[in-house]
Amino acid sequence: MPKIVRMEASQRVRGRVLVFFEDNSLVRLTENEVLLHRLYAGKELSRAEYQALTDLSRLTLAKHQAAQIVSRTLVSRQELLLRLKRKGVTDADAEAAAQWLEGLGMLDDARCAATVVRHYQRKGYGRKKIESELFRRRIPRELWSEALSELEDPAEELDRLVERKLRGREPDARELARVQSYLLRRGFDWQQVKEALERYGAEGSAFED
Repeated sequence: MPKIVRMEASQRVRGRVLVFFEDNSLVRLTENEVLLHRLYAGKELSRAEYQALTDLSRLTLAKHQAAQIVSRTLVSRQELLLRLKRKGVTDADAEAAAQWLEGLGMLDDARCAATVVRHYQRKGYGRKKIESELFRRRIPRELWSEALSELEDPAEELDRLVERKLRGREPDARELARVQSYLLRRGFDWQQVKEALERYGAEGSAFED
């Protein structure tokens, strides 16, 4: 029967206890889990109890890794699951960790979508670029419409970008095309770019189909 030979507090993670067994295996648990299971050095466990602790340890680690990820960066649910699986977390533990974070309010795809939209609009990007970012972040499409409905009219931002690029100059056809390409790459659509250049007073080949 598996026997606990010693227990010690983790030096790296507050509240974590390292439980060492005589076969040199190691189980990582929270302090509350140690108390709940009444663990102590010298205690012998049945195989079923040992397996249950091993499963619990694995889930505890998955939750810790998930919490670290969401505390460092904005992620969608699917992004989180993918990152956890890349770390070797099982599908079941990754799903359980995601549900745990959702219960704590730390993982919310609708909030993630709204944040992405606001962030990229503030950085001067258009709808197409923002949609590509929502897709890249694996945010469910059914959440896009509501988030994108908060987009403001891009005319003012487009005028600012055009002025920054041209600085009051009257552009030739080549420079006009470069500005047009730049704005399209930032995710603004053709009509928005055309209207912005017209407001600036530019005309010419950039408007040709």
